[in-house]
Amino acid sequence: MAGDIYLVLGGIGMFLFGMKIMTEALREASGRRLRVLLARSTRTPLSGVATGAAATAAVQSSSATTVMTVGFVGAGLLSLPQSLGILYGANIGTTATGWMVTLLGFKLHLGSVAMPALFVASLVALLTTGRRARIGRVAAGLCLLFIGLDLMQDGAARFGDAVTPQSLPGAGMWAQVQLLAIGLAMTLVMQSSSAALAVVLVFLGSGAIAFAQAAAMVIGMNLGTTFTAMLATLGGSRAMRQTAVANLMFNAGTAVVAFPLLGLSAPLFAQVAAGAGAQTALVAFHTTFNVVGAMIFLPITARFGRLVQRLIPEQRPGDPAEALDPALLSDESAAMDALHTVLSKLACEAFSALGKALSPSPDMRALAAVDARVRPALERAEAYAARIQIAPDHAHARERHAALLHQADHLTRMLRRMERRAMIAVLLDDPGVARAARLFGATLARAASEGQPATQASRLAWLSGYVARRANRHRRATLLREHVGTISVADMFERTDAMRWLHRTVDHAERIANYDGTASNAAPSLAQSED
Repeated sequence: MAGDIYLVLGGIGMFLFGMKIMTEALREASGRRLRVLLARSTRTPLSGVATGAAATAAVQSSSATTVMTVGFVGAGLLSLPQSLGILYGANIGTTATGWMVTLLGFKLHLGSVAMPALFVASLVALLTTGRRARIGRVAAGLCLLFIGLDLMQDGAARFGDAVTPQSLPGAGMWAQVQLLAIGLAMTLVMQSSSAALAVVLVFLGSGAIAFAQAAAMVIGMNLGTTFTAMLATLGGSRAMRQTAVANLMFNAGTAVVAFPLLGLSAPLFAQVAAGAGAQTALVAFHTTFNVVGAMIFLPITARFGRLVQRLIPEQRPGDPAEALDPALLSDESAAMDALHTVLSKLACEAFSALGKALSPSPDMRALAAVDARVRPALERAEAYAARIQIAPDHAHARERHAALLHQADHLTRMLRRMERRAMIAVLLDDPGVARAARLFGATLARAASEGQPATQASRLAWLSGYVARRANRHRRATLLREHVGTISVADMFERTDAMRWLHRTVDHAERIANYDGTASNAAPSLAQSED
């Protein structure tokens, strides 16, 4: 008996490890394309369902789809109601694993060829790089998954009379609640509803549990995935917490629907079990109640979204770095979306403050707010950027990450220059450069009002050249005035220093806007999604 238990446990471990390897490789291979698909196919909740299901089936992980979606919400690329459709679809897409296990693992018995295939796949994964290595890892993960299934089947088949349907809760409401709790607990322990489902399918195939018992446990597994997500969002951003709560409420509603659906459709699933097998019937039930749940929630998505927003309000109003959620670090692109949003917001606050100070009616009060809000948030953003890990062969992501680092660096330098507020008064009092300073202030104010520094990148580039030319002429004129005695040496140094300050500050602003544009072009946008 102990040896049989070890076989089952070893099979579960191998299945989990295979799923992890395969999911990570699939996500690396298709991450960028899936991001574009998610951004462009969520104009309606229904299209979001289709996109979420396709994305989850492609990467074999609802968590990966959820992280990408939360990144879009936190970055402002999607609204919460738009993201809800993707969550509905992710629950449908995650049932694809059950179909794969049933059709390939149980029907075709691919476990018998998995051992030699694992040898070849491992060599490909270890001896190659880039795309070939990812293909090797996907194949190796599949092989481990099927070998794990075979081990579980062998162990479960030898249990004999030790585990029977009579040893588990039977009929009745209380028994169904107990079975749901067992399924939920299995998911929490394994941290994978797919692995828990595979175990139930194995024991269902061996006759250790009845179909109705397995169905109740699957409902609990569907609910258990949400608790894992809830734990992962503790201390996370508001977008992440809202997504987790929405997922919990949706799955709870789906579970409420699933039990009566099981009773009403029992004859239909009995026919499926008689023709295609109990395991196929169970997977069909899993898919059916998730589809029915999505159909029920789709018409009320907008109201559902508003309810979630009321339940999870903004706790720290005005926190400019709220989008920097550590949970997004598992997906490099989602993390960079959040970082880009924060850096753009901080740059706009700095632009707005300096624009007010350089206006015809100078207002220096906003500069004090920059020290209190922007500087601490920028330090958090820089620390967050250092934690983003880019895959070696993701050249596009590496380029975007470099642009974000440059943007943060120039923003830091610009904030240091903004500390020298005495330079502003000198510039505005000097007729030779006051016009250039006010023009710079107006450009910054315009960029801040538009909410994205990149919109004024070309204007700031022109202004940088204009200020450089003015600085050269102004320096010669100032030196000449000191030479003839119309200004003191101290005034000469003060004016040339102020002009140098303006030139370098304009240059930093231009680089911030330029790198903001580079980072924007590398990410899918709502404008693109409307095409």
